[in-house]
Amino acid sequence: MIEESKIQQALSTVRDPKTGQDLLTVKMIEDLKIQDNQVNFTLVLPSLSVDYKFDLHNAITQAIQAVYPEAEVNIHMSARAQSANQPNSNVPHIKNIIAVASGKGGVGKSTVSANLALGLKELGAKVGLLDADLYGPSMPTMLGLNGQRPQIQDIGGRPKIIPLRAHGMPVMSIGFIIEPEQAVVLRGPRLAAIIQQFFNDVLWEELDYLIVDLPPGTGDIQLTLVQTVPVTGAVMVTTPQDVAVADAIKAMNMFRMPNVDVPILGVVENMAWFTPAELPDNKYFIFGEGGGKKLAKMAESMLLGQIPIVQSIREAGDEGTPIILRNEPITHKAFLEVAENVARQTAVRNELLGPTQIVKITTG
Repeated sequence: MIEESKIQQALSTVRDPKTGQDLLTVKMIEDLKIQDNQVNFTLVLPSLSVDYKFDLHNAITQAIQAVYPEAEVNIHMSARAQSANQPNSNVPHIKNIIAVASGKGGVGKSTVSANLALGLKELGAKVGLLDADLYGPSMPTMLGLNGQRPQIQDIGGRPKIIPLRAHGMPVMSIGFIIEPEQAVVLRGPRLAAIIQQFFNDVLWEELDYLIVDLPPGTGDIQLTLVQTVPVTGAVMVTTPQDVAVADAIKAMNMFRMPNVDVPILGVVENMAWFTPAELPDNKYFIFGEGGGKKLAKMAESMLLGQIPIVQSIREAGDEGTPIILRNEPITHKAFLEVAENVARQTAVRNELLGPTQIVKITTG
Protein backbone atom coordinates (compact mmCIF):
# COMPACT_ATOMS: atom_id res chain seq x y z
CA MET A 1 0.00 0.00 0.00
CA ILE A 2 1.36 3.39 -1.02
CA GLU A 3 1.42 5.91 1.82
CA GLU A 4 0.83 9.59 1.04
CA SER A 5 3.32 10.72 3.70
CA LYS A 6 6.12 8.78 2.01
CA ILE A 7 5.18 10.22 -1.38
CA GLN A 8 5.33 13.72 0.07
CA GLN A 9 8.69 12.91 1.62
CA ALA A 10 9.97 11.77 -1.78
CA LEU A 11 8.63 14.91 -3.46
CA SER A 12 10.38 17.06 -0.86
CA THR A 13 13.73 15.75 -2.10
CA VAL A 14 13.17 17.19 -5.59
CA ARG A 15 14.12 20.83 -6.10
CA ASP A 16 12.67 23.41 -8.45
CA PRO A 17 15.50 24.30 -10.87
CA LYS A 18 14.38 27.93 -10.90
CA THR A 19 14.38 28.70 -7.18
CA GLY A 20 16.36 25.79 -5.73
CA GLN A 21 13.57 25.18 -3.21
CA ASP A 22 11.91 21.79 -2.80
CA LEU A 23 8.64 21.30 -4.68
CA LEU A 24 6.46 21.25 -1.57
CA THR A 25 7.93 24.45 -0.11
CA VAL A 26 7.20 26.41 -3.29
CA LYS A 27 3.75 24.78 -3.58
CA MET A 28 4.33 23.26 -7.01
CA ILE A 29 2.44 20.05 -6.13
CA GLU A 30 -1.35 20.15 -6.12
CA ASP A 31 -4.24 17.63 -6.01
CA LEU A 32 -2.15 14.69 -4.83
CA LYS A 33 -4.28 11.52 -5.03
CA ILE A 34 -3.28 7.89 -4.55
CA GLN A 35 -5.35 5.00 -5.84
CA ASP A 36 -3.96 1.46 -5.62
CA ASN A 37 -0.48 1.78 -7.19
CA GLN A 38 -1.28 5.00 -9.06
CA VAL A 39 0.12 8.31 -7.83
CA ASN A 40 -1.64 11.26 -9.45
CA PHE A 41 -0.98 14.98 -8.97
CA THR A 42 -0.58 18.31 -10.76
CA LEU A 43 2.84 19.89 -11.21
CA VAL A 44 2.37 23.67 -11.26
CA LEU A 45 4.97 25.49 -13.38
CA PRO A 46 5.49 29.22 -13.96
CA SER A 47 4.90 28.49 -17.65
CA LEU A 48 4.31 25.39 -19.74
CA SER A 49 7.13 26.53 -22.02
CA VAL A 50 9.90 26.25 -19.40
CA ASP A 51 12.77 24.23 -20.78
CA TYR A 52 13.29 22.13 -17.65
CA LYS A 53 9.82 20.60 -17.33
CA PHE A 54 10.78 17.18 -18.75
CA ASP A 55 13.91 16.94 -16.57
CA LEU A 56 11.73 17.80 -13.57
CA HIS A 57 9.16 15.17 -14.62
CA ASN A 58 11.89 12.52 -14.74
CA ALA A 59 13.40 13.59 -11.40
CA ILE A 60 9.99 13.34 -9.70
CA THR A 61 9.25 9.94 -11.19
CA GLN A 62 12.65 8.59 -10.11
CA ALA A 63 12.25 9.96 -6.57
CA ILE A 64 8.86 8.27 -6.12
CA GLN A 65 9.87 4.97 -7.72
CA ALA A 66 12.97 4.85 -5.54
CA VAL A 67 10.54 4.42 -2.62
CA TYR A 68 7.80 2.53 -4.46
CA PRO A 69 9.20 0.78 -7.57
CA GLU A 70 5.73 -0.44 -8.49
CA ALA A 71 4.19 3.05 -8.46
CA GLU A 72 2.61 4.33 -11.65
CA VAL A 73 3.29 8.08 -11.57
CA ASN A 74 0.85 10.26 -13.50
CA ILE A 75 1.84 13.93 -13.59
CA HIS A 76 -0.45 16.57 -15.03
CA MET A 77 1.35 19.84 -15.80
CA SER A 78 -0.29 23.24 -15.51
CA ALA A 79 0.86 26.85 -15.56
CA ARG A 80 0.37 29.14 -12.56
CA ALA A 81 -1.73 32.07 -13.69
CA GLN A 82 -0.20 35.47 -12.96
CA SER A 83 -2.52 38.17 -11.65
CA ALA A 84 -2.36 41.41 -13.63
CA ASN A 85 -1.10 43.32 -10.60
CA GLN A 86 1.36 40.69 -9.36
CA PRO A 87 5.01 40.80 -10.38
CA ASN A 88 6.34 37.62 -11.94
CA SER A 89 9.19 37.27 -9.46
CA ASN A 90 12.22 35.13 -10.18
CA VAL A 91 12.51 34.57 -6.43
CA PRO A 92 8.97 34.07 -5.07
CA HIS A 93 10.39 32.51 -1.89
CA ILE A 94 11.94 35.86 -0.92
CA LYS A 95 9.16 37.97 0.61
CA ASN A 96 10.85 41.37 0.66
CA ILE A 97 13.83 42.69 -1.30
CA ILE A 98 15.22 45.82 0.35
CA ALA A 99 17.75 47.95 -1.57
CA VAL A 100 20.21 49.98 0.51
CA ALA A 101 21.40 52.91 -1.59
CA SER A 102 23.36 56.14 -1.40
CA GLY A 103 24.26 59.00 -3.68
CA LYS A 104 27.99 58.89 -3.01
CA GLY A 105 30.59 56.54 -1.63
CA GLY A 106 32.08 56.73 1.83
CA VAL A 107 28.83 57.32 3.73
CA GLY A 108 28.87 53.88 5.38
CA LYS A 109 26.23 52.21 3.25
CA SER A 110 27.79 48.75 3.53
CA THR A 111 28.12 49.11 7.29
CA VAL A 112 24.43 50.00 7.47
CA SER A 113 23.51 47.08 5.18
CA ALA A 114 25.37 44.47 7.24
CA ASN A 115 24.08 45.72 10.58
CA LEU A 116 20.54 46.18 9.25
CA ALA A 117 20.49 42.57 8.00
CA LEU A 118 21.76 41.22 11.31
CA GLY A 119 19.38 43.51 13.21
CA LEU A 120 16.40 42.10 11.32
CA LYS A 121 17.72 38.62 12.04
CA GLU A 122 17.92 39.49 15.75
CA LEU A 123 14.25 40.49 15.55
CA GLY A 124 13.45 36.93 14.46
CA ALA A 125 13.28 37.29 10.67
CA LYS A 126 14.90 35.05 8.06
CA VAL A 127 17.39 37.35 6.34
CA GLY A 128 19.91 37.16 3.52
CA LEU A 129 22.46 39.72 2.31
CA LEU A 130 23.49 40.37 -1.30
CA ASP A 131 26.58 42.50 -1.93
CA ALA A 132 25.69 44.09 -5.27
CA ASP A 133 28.60 46.53 -5.24
CA LEU A 134 30.54 44.75 -7.98
CA TYR A 135 33.32 47.35 -8.16
CA GLY A 136 34.02 47.54 -4.43
CA PRO A 137 32.62 44.49 -2.61
CA SER A 138 32.90 45.03 1.15
CA MET A 139 30.98 42.10 2.63
CA PRO A 140 33.80 39.48 2.50
CA THR A 141 35.79 41.68 4.90
CA MET A 142 32.90 42.99 6.98
CA LEU A 143 31.49 39.50 7.58
CA GLY A 144 34.79 37.65 8.05
CA LEU A 145 34.51 35.66 4.80
CA ASN A 146 37.71 36.69 3.03
CA GLY A 147 39.22 33.83 1.01
CA GLN A 148 36.14 31.64 1.12
CA ARG A 149 34.51 30.36 -2.07
CA PRO A 150 30.90 29.26 -2.66
CA GLN A 151 30.07 25.67 -3.58
CA ILE A 152 28.26 24.69 -6.79
CA GLN A 153 25.35 22.23 -6.66
CA ASP A 154 23.63 20.52 -9.57
CA ILE A 155 19.86 21.05 -9.46
CA GLY A 156 17.96 19.33 -12.26
CA GLY A 157 20.98 19.46 -14.54
CA ARG A 158 21.62 23.14 -13.80
CA PRO A 159 24.60 24.43 -11.79
CA LYS A 160 23.50 26.56 -8.84
CA ILE A 161 25.61 28.61 -6.44
CA ILE A 162 25.25 27.93 -2.71
CA PRO A 163 25.70 31.22 -0.84
CA LEU A 164 28.20 31.39 1.98
CA ARG A 165 26.94 31.82 5.54
CA ALA A 166 27.98 34.45 8.05
CA HIS A 167 26.57 34.65 11.57
CA GLY A 168 23.74 32.29 10.55
CA MET A 169 22.82 34.30 7.43
CA PRO A 170 23.23 33.46 3.70
CA VAL A 171 25.48 35.96 1.89
CA MET A 172 26.57 36.39 -1.72
CA SER A 173 29.21 38.73 -3.16
CA ILE A 174 31.42 38.92 -6.23
CA GLY A 175 34.21 39.17 -3.67
CA PHE A 176 33.76 35.42 -3.08
CA ILE A 177 34.59 34.76 -6.73
CA ILE A 178 37.45 37.13 -7.55
CA GLU A 179 40.71 37.68 -5.71
CA PRO A 180 40.73 40.62 -3.25
CA GLU A 181 43.38 42.55 -5.19
CA GLN A 182 41.82 41.81 -8.62
CA ALA A 183 40.48 44.88 -10.42
CA VAL A 184 36.87 44.55 -11.56
CA VAL A 185 36.61 45.98 -15.07
CA LEU A 186 33.12 45.37 -16.40
CA ARG A 187 30.89 47.08 -18.93
CA GLY A 188 27.12 47.42 -18.61
CA PRO A 189 25.98 44.13 -20.18
CA ARG A 190 28.40 42.07 -18.07
CA LEU A 191 27.42 43.93 -14.91
CA ALA A 192 23.78 43.18 -15.68
CA ALA A 193 24.50 39.49 -16.29
CA ILE A 194 26.21 39.12 -12.89
CA ILE A 195 23.34 40.80 -11.00
CA GLN A 196 20.84 38.57 -12.81
CA GLN A 197 22.94 35.51 -11.94
CA PHE A 198 22.93 36.50 -8.25
CA PHE A 199 19.16 36.07 -8.29
CA ASN A 200 18.56 33.36 -10.89
CA ASP A 201 21.48 31.02 -10.16
CA VAL A 202 21.99 31.37 -6.39
CA LEU A 203 20.20 28.95 -4.06
CA TRP A 204 18.62 31.50 -1.75
CA GLU A 205 16.59 29.86 0.98
CA GLU A 206 13.12 31.05 1.96
CA LEU A 207 13.65 34.58 3.32
CA ASP A 208 11.60 37.31 4.94
CA TYR A 209 14.12 39.92 3.77
CA LEU A 210 16.98 40.03 1.28
CA ILE A 211 19.08 43.14 1.92
CA VAL A 212 20.82 44.33 -1.26
CA ASP A 213 23.88 46.54 -0.72
CA LEU A 214 24.08 48.67 -3.87
CA PRO A 215 27.04 50.66 -5.18
CA PRO A 216 26.73 54.44 -4.80
CA GLY A 217 25.00 56.53 -7.44
CA THR A 218 22.61 55.61 -10.23
CA GLY A 219 23.97 53.24 -12.84
CA ASP A 220 23.68 49.92 -14.60
CA ILE A 221 23.55 47.86 -11.40
CA GLN A 222 20.64 49.83 -9.95
CA LEU A 223 18.71 49.63 -13.21
CA THR A 224 19.41 45.91 -13.61
CA LEU A 225 18.17 45.25 -10.08
CA VAL A 226 14.76 46.83 -10.68
CA GLN A 227 14.54 45.11 -14.09
CA THR A 228 15.32 41.69 -12.59
CA VAL A 229 13.26 41.46 -9.39
CA PRO A 230 10.42 43.37 -7.72
CA VAL A 231 12.14 45.58 -5.15
CA THR A 232 9.93 46.04 -2.09
CA GLY A 233 11.51 49.31 -1.05
CA ALA A 234 14.70 51.34 -0.74
CA VAL A 235 16.60 52.57 2.31
CA MET A 236 18.66 55.70 1.62
CA VAL A 237 21.91 56.27 3.52
CA THR A 238 23.43 59.72 3.92
CA THR A 239 25.70 61.65 6.22
CA PRO A 240 24.47 64.97 7.65
CA GLN A 241 26.36 67.41 5.40
CA ASP A 242 24.71 69.09 2.42
CA VAL A 243 27.04 67.60 -0.21
CA ALA A 244 26.08 64.04 0.79
CA VAL A 245 22.37 64.92 0.90
CA ALA A 246 22.54 66.53 -2.55
CA ASP A 247 23.93 63.32 -4.06
CA ALA A 248 21.49 61.15 -2.08
CA ILE A 249 18.57 63.12 -3.54
CA LYS A 250 19.64 62.09 -7.05
CA ALA A 251 19.88 58.42 -6.06
CA MET A 252 16.51 58.62 -4.30
CA ASN A 253 14.85 60.22 -7.31
CA MET A 254 15.89 57.30 -9.50
CA PHE A 255 13.73 54.99 -7.38
CA ARG A 256 10.88 57.50 -7.51
CA MET A 257 10.84 57.77 -11.32
CA PRO A 258 7.35 56.84 -12.61
CA ASN A 259 8.61 53.85 -14.60
CA VAL A 260 10.64 52.56 -11.61
CA ASP A 261 8.30 53.43 -8.70
CA VAL A 262 10.13 51.74 -5.81
CA PRO A 263 8.86 53.09 -2.46
CA ILE A 264 11.37 54.84 -0.19
CA LEU A 265 11.10 53.13 3.20
CA GLY A 266 13.14 55.80 4.92
CA VAL A 267 16.54 57.38 5.53
CA VAL A 268 19.45 56.36 7.73
CA GLU A 269 21.70 59.21 8.80
CA ASN A 270 25.14 57.73 9.34
CA MET A 271 28.01 59.50 11.12
CA ALA A 272 25.35 61.72 12.70
CA TRP A 273 27.70 62.80 15.49
CA PHE A 274 30.93 61.74 17.16
CA THR A 275 30.72 60.13 20.58
CA PRO A 276 33.97 59.17 22.36
CA ALA A 277 33.77 55.83 24.15
CA GLU A 278 34.96 57.43 27.39
CA LEU A 279 32.29 60.20 27.13
CA PRO A 280 29.14 58.34 25.96
CA ASP A 281 26.84 61.28 26.69
CA ASN A 282 28.80 63.75 24.59
CA LYS A 283 27.87 64.50 20.97
CA TYR A 284 30.12 66.39 18.56
CA PHE A 285 28.42 67.19 15.25
CA ILE A 286 31.49 66.98 13.02
CA PHE A 287 29.54 66.85 9.73
CA GLY A 288 26.76 69.23 10.74
CA GLU A 289 23.16 68.43 11.58
CA GLY A 290 19.82 67.83 9.92
CA GLY A 291 20.79 66.14 6.64
CA GLY A 292 18.90 62.93 7.37
CA LYS A 293 15.71 64.72 8.36
CA LYS A 294 15.96 66.93 5.27
CA LEU A 295 16.28 63.92 2.95
CA ALA A 296 13.48 62.03 4.74
CA LYS A 297 11.17 65.03 4.30
CA MET A 298 11.95 65.21 0.59
CA ALA A 299 11.28 61.47 0.30
CA GLU A 300 7.95 61.93 2.10
CA SER A 301 9.18 59.17 4.38
CA MET A 302 10.80 58.90 7.82
CA LEU A 303 14.19 59.08 9.47
CA LEU A 304 14.82 55.41 10.28
CA GLY A 305 17.65 56.16 12.68
CA GLN A 306 20.86 58.08 13.34
CA ILE A 307 24.14 56.21 13.70
CA PRO A 308 26.96 57.93 15.63
CA ILE A 309 30.63 57.88 14.71
CA VAL A 310 32.09 55.40 17.17
CA GLN A 311 35.53 53.87 16.71
CA SER A 312 34.29 50.39 17.54
CA ILE A 313 31.97 50.41 14.48
CA ARG A 314 34.99 50.65 12.20
CA GLU A 315 36.93 48.10 14.21
CA ALA A 316 34.06 45.60 14.16
CA GLY A 317 33.70 45.87 10.38
CA ASP A 318 37.41 45.33 9.82
CA GLU A 319 37.34 42.29 12.13
CA GLY A 320 34.40 40.64 10.36
CA THR A 321 31.87 40.88 13.23
CA PRO A 322 29.49 43.81 12.62
CA ILE A 323 29.02 46.01 15.65
CA ILE A 324 25.41 45.00 16.31
CA LEU A 325 26.71 41.56 17.34
CA ARG A 326 28.84 43.07 20.09
CA ASN A 327 25.95 44.33 22.23
CA GLU A 328 27.61 47.66 22.93
CA PRO A 329 24.78 49.82 24.31
CA ILE A 330 25.04 52.91 22.07
CA THR A 331 25.66 51.20 18.74
CA HIS A 332 23.39 48.21 19.37
CA LYS A 333 20.47 50.46 20.24
CA ALA A 334 21.08 52.67 17.18
CA PHE A 335 21.21 49.82 14.64
CA LEU A 336 18.40 47.84 16.25
CA GLU A 337 16.19 50.94 16.04
CA VAL A 338 16.95 51.10 12.31
CA ALA A 339 16.03 47.42 11.89
CA GLU A 340 12.78 47.84 13.86
CA ASN A 341 11.79 50.87 11.78
CA VAL A 342 12.62 49.11 8.49
CA ALA A 343 10.49 46.12 9.53
CA ARG A 344 7.64 48.45 10.50
CA GLN A 345 7.89 50.54 7.33
CA THR A 346 7.98 47.40 5.18
CA ALA A 347 4.83 46.07 6.86
CA VAL A 348 3.05 49.41 6.33
CA ARG A 349 4.22 49.55 2.71
CA ASN A 350 2.91 46.03 2.04
CA GLU A 351 -0.41 46.86 3.71
CA LEU A 352 -1.03 50.07 1.79
CA LEU A 353 0.61 49.48 -1.59
CA GLY A 354 0.48 46.73 -4.19
CA PRO A 355 3.60 44.74 -5.08
CA THR A 356 6.34 46.60 -6.92
CA GLN A 357 6.38 45.67 -10.59
CA ILE A 358 9.54 44.53 -12.33
CA VAL A 359 10.64 47.50 -14.46
CA LYS A 360 10.39 47.09 -18.21
CA ILE A 361 12.47 49.76 -19.96
CA THR A 362 11.83 50.13 -23.65
CA THR A 363 13.78 52.12 -26.21
CA GLY A 364 12.84 53.64 -29.50
